[in-house]
Amino acid sequence: MTKKQKAMLLRIIATFIVYIPLAVADHMEALPEGLGTWGKLAVYLVPYVLIGWDIVYKAFRNIKNGQVFDENFLMSVATFGAFGIGEYSEAVAVMLFYQVGELFQSYAVNRSRQSITELMDICPEYANIEEDGQLKQVDPDDVQVGDIIVVKAGERIPLDGKVVFGDSMVDTSALTGESVPRKAGVGDDVISGCVNGSGLLRVQVTKEFDDSTVAKILELVENASSKKAQVENFITRFARYYTPIVVIAAVVLAVLPPLLLGQSWSEGVRRACTFLVISCPCALVISVPMSFFSGIGAASRRGVLVKGSNYLEALSQMDTIVFDKTGTLTKGEFKVTEIHLADGSVPAGNAIGVNTADADLSGEKPGLLELAALAESYSDHPISRSIKDAWGSAIDMNRVSDTEEISGHGVKAVIDGHVVLAGNSKLMNEMQVGYRECPSIGTVVYVAEDGVFKGSIVISDTIKEEAYKAIHDLKKVGVRRTVMLTGDKKEVGEAVASRLGLDEVHAELLPDGKVAKVEELLAGLHGKDKLAFVGDGINDAPVLSRADIGIAMGSMGSDAAIEAADIVLMDDDPSKISDVVRISRKTMSIVKQNIIFALGVKAIVLLMGAFGMANMWEAVFADVGVSVIAILNAMRALSLK
Repeated sequence: MTKKQKAMLLRIIATFIVYIPLAVADHMEALPEGLGTWGKLAVYLVPYVLIGWDIVYKAFRNIKNGQVFDENFLMSVATFGAFGIGEYSEAVAVMLFYQVGELFQSYAVNRSRQSITELMDICPEYANIEEDGQLKQVDPDDVQVGDIIVVKAGERIPLDGKVVFGDSMVDTSALTGESVPRKAGVGDDVISGCVNGSGLLRVQVTKEFDDSTVAKILELVENASSKKAQVENFITRFARYYTPIVVIAAVVLAVLPPLLLGQSWSEGVRRACTFLVISCPCALVISVPMSFFSGIGAASRRGVLVKGSNYLEALSQMDTIVFDKTGTLTKGEFKVTEIHLADGSVPAGNAIGVNTADADLSGEKPGLLELAALAESYSDHPISRSIKDAWGSAIDMNRVSDTEEISGHGVKAVIDGHVVLAGNSKLMNEMQVGYRECPSIGTVVYVAEDGVFKGSIVISDTIKEEAYKAIHDLKKVGVRRTVMLTGDKKEVGEAVASRLGLDEVHAELLPDGKVAKVEELLAGLHGKDKLAFVGDGINDAPVLSRADIGIAMGSMGSDAAIEAADIVLMDDDPSKISDVVRISRKTMSIVKQNIIFALGVKAIVLLMGAFGMANMWEAVFADVGVSVIAILNAMRALSLK
């Protein structure tokens, strides 16, 4: 509880201590007989001023500033009117219970904000720099790109960088929502905001603090409330017109019945004051934005940053989702995925990506994978690196001589005195080697030794394990159409789409081609249906901006893509999209519940108040009670899963 809330609580307690004995004595007609009307008014003004001075002050201040019609004005006019007709006890009670409701609302909103603040409490206070053998704590802003920082066990990583010394387990839960720590060793990238779990790490800084992951996340969270959903804008506009209308209606209610129907003026004023208390729009004005804020907080707990409630609202209406391929549905890492021997068989016991006791691969020394790794040993091409990584053992360069790279074909090398060829079908044809064509999708490297075909190695981008779940879950939550756009070859794109169960695939597209295709898909949407695009590369920025909802990969994604996107997946897990769709739809459901409940109750009690069937106590419930219930309902969004 904040200092301001504690002060208000003390005022409420003090008011209760003064008011309750006074109200009881008044009800039992036990007040001194000589007190009189003015004396009674003076006595009741003590608890009234104690609890309501700030409301009256705000009302007059806002009137002076041209902001007449707000809840402070309504409560002040209503309670002044109650005093005017001699309803002293009710005037104090209305203000007292209004402040109790305001305190509860303030506490609830603060709890909601605090939950997100604690969740996003990832801003590092310092960075350790080693000087003359001693560690010195400096402001992360003062650290330059290329500097080496030291991160001790239990400390938060202050800046993005690459590990140059040490081995540890890193807790990324604050950023990604994942509870399982990740291993970080020499050569691994680490991002700011994560906590170093066990060992000492030395990290070479790759981004200044203002460009770091933690700085961007904090900026996104701070700006999220500025982008309002359509329903929030509707409530704002509604309150702007609603409040003046009910004030005018209250004046009419106070004046016309006494003039036209012979009703007493005191009864007209009483009904008008009751009407004003009932009409206070706090329940809507507070609970609707709070529902969205809580929904954004629930998404943050899952490691998904939503840049505004308008995007959360749009996500609840998503009908079509479009994916980029590389880095989004696939890992963007080329690896050896298949090995086929000359007779077309697959080596027994072969485990791709692990040193596989080469004799198992071909039945003779040296084996297929080893031959290819030796032949590619001098090349730094991604295909060459994939083969060397799959071999996994140190390569004896002394065994390789007379290496020749044949552009667009492959390599030719002499290994242990034998001529080895490793390349595509063009190389085999040019060297007149009879080979068995491999039908697999991906880049195929054919290997021959002394003119004899030894087998083929397939290298391809591997599909993310989460991608299968992502597509399945999206269809499960009602997304009608799943599409993939890629610049890759048609057969590769179709193979990935087929394995994942996507509805459509469009391949061999340049960035402008992706935008054109998204435009075409947008034109085919109906009504309020929305289209989302998921991408990670800098070339995806234009299409991310064009889609109704742009979703970017935050861990591996480019800065341009994250900047252009509306939603950021902090751990690059596409399966979390369906989680956020569920959260968005439940949040919208809560918003609608609050609107219907608040307006429904107020409409009924307003009619009762207008016909004299509701007193000030019913009015307090219609205002404070409805607000409290709506806020409690809004807080449910924070715990959505």
